[in-house]
Amino acid sequence: MPGSASMSENYKHFPTDVGIVAIDVYFPSQYVEQAELEQYDGVSTGKYTIGLGQDKMGFCTDREDINSLCLTVVERLMHKLEGHIGYESIGRVEVGTETIVDKSKSVKSVLMQLFEESENTDLEGIDTTNACYGGTAALFNAINWIESSSWDGRYALVVAGDIAVYATGNALVFDRRARGIHMQHVYDFYKPDLASEYPVVDGKLSVQCYQHALDMCYERYSRRAKEEGFKVESSLIDIADGLLFHSPYCKLVQKSFARVMANDFLTDKNPDFQGRYAGLEDFRDIQLDQCYFDKEVEKAFMTASKPLFEEKTRRSTLLGNQVGNMYTPSLYGGLVSHLMSHTIEELAGQRIVLFSYGSGLAASMFSLRISEDTSKFSALQVLYSCLSDVKPRLESRQKSSPKEFDRIMKLREDTHNKAPYVPVGSTDTLFPGTWYLTGIDSMHRRSYARVPASPTKVTNGQTMSTVEPTPMDTTKQRKRKTEDETGCSSVKMSSPISMTDDSSLVTVASVISPSAIFEASVAKQSSILEASSQSGVTAKLSQS
Repeated sequence: MPGSASMSENYKHFPTDVGIVAIDVYFPSQYVEQAELEQYDGVSTGKYTIGLGQDKMGFCTDREDINSLCLTVVERLMHKLEGHIGYESIGRVEVGTETIVDKSKSVKSVLMQLFEESENTDLEGIDTTNACYGGTAALFNAINWIESSSWDGRYALVVAGDIAVYATGNALVFDRRARGIHMQHVYDFYKPDLASEYPVVDGKLSVQCYQHALDMCYERYSRRAKEEGFKVESSLIDIADGLLFHSPYCKLVQKSFARVMANDFLTDKNPDFQGRYAGLEDFRDIQLDQCYFDKEVEKAFMTASKPLFEEKTRRSTLLGNQVGNMYTPSLYGGLVSHLMSHTIEELAGQRIVLFSYGSGLAASMFSLRISEDTSKFSALQVLYSCLSDVKPRLESRQKSSPKEFDRIMKLREDTHNKAPYVPVGSTDTLFPGTWYLTGIDSMHRRSYARVPASPTKVTNGQTMSTVEPTPMDTTKQRKRKTEDETGCSSVKMSSPISMTDDSSLVTVASVISPSAIFEASVAKQSSILEASSQSGVTAKLSQS
């Protein structure tokens, strides 16, 4: 319990400007065209491409599981930061996932093999699970650790990952105390059959729960944002340069943006019917909890909000559109999409509002501010450089036919939880540096290997490939071979990762710490910031 000092007195001693230093993302190296899948599945044209707002869907073979995904993203991120932040500098590792391959052993414990050479076993944190919300809970856990008396001055690494199958010193700084939370007991999406990868889904109920949670988080976040002094007017949309949502499918994101406008409209004491709210006069007295499926209301607000949606949210749907539903990393894939779809000058000084949702249910709305410093070796420049390979990786994926996709999904279904088992999928299609499953023995113990990868450097704020080891490669070699030094997409921060619709794997990792530490690190090792960097999205959090 707090001592006799008032909350306001204690508050000034809290670490400030806790945020993301680097972020990275990993997605599968193969995809299926949704238009072709519509024909193969025998559904109406546009059901996936228009109804869900999705063009491509990533998926993985039996060679990848949740452990290999997280190994890949973490090692890739750490390689990009080599010479700047090392494994020995991490004090907490949090994993958010709903993909379970073991009911006891955590994914975090599997990641510990990456820390062996640094001999760092002093790491707090563990896995967190609640549908798509686990990544956000992991992020909040990391932030709370840094702001607590338990924090020892090191960075926190947050990983969000899933496989989705249906039957000053900081670049990004979180707004303190501005969180809207809503928790509720409901069966909208759940996985009661532990012998199957497939969920049980009540689609209509899930959409209703999502919208209700959004309304509740809107009200609570708005109230706290006003208390913190950065939401003066009634409109939440106006304070946000980017408004990002958990994205089971892209069309829901657009509907959610319209829902936020509806909330703004109903809380505005003097709505502008000549401008933003033109044509909405007849909806002044609607009750949001009575119109979850009211098509007239939905259409009216989607039409009215479309220009603002295009400006503030559309670009955040890039990965969702190209990869599919990512489950836990979904929201953070949206954050990566927003960052990589703007110039660094456009990003400087932005405030991003994020809505996270996990079925069952758990939801949060929170916000972060992007640094205004775009100078060489600034935190924002480092983070932005880590994302430069995401689009090239998206474009280099291999297209698979719906028939091949169906075959692989059937193989995954038939071999789920099988032991012993030796995967049969080819490793030739995997991205360089990707970890993959080599086998499961009779005791269900999993073994992994890694596709060799050439290092990637961050030099003068730009990423470039190289086959030569960097100075840090030769002075801080790991026990693995030099050629095996990279190949993970990871994000260092408390961030969730989500998966794609029918079957895709995505992982995100990020690092959190105080900006004072990050600033010292930049000043001390600015020359080494030109060190290696691998494809993916990385994010670090720090505080001053």
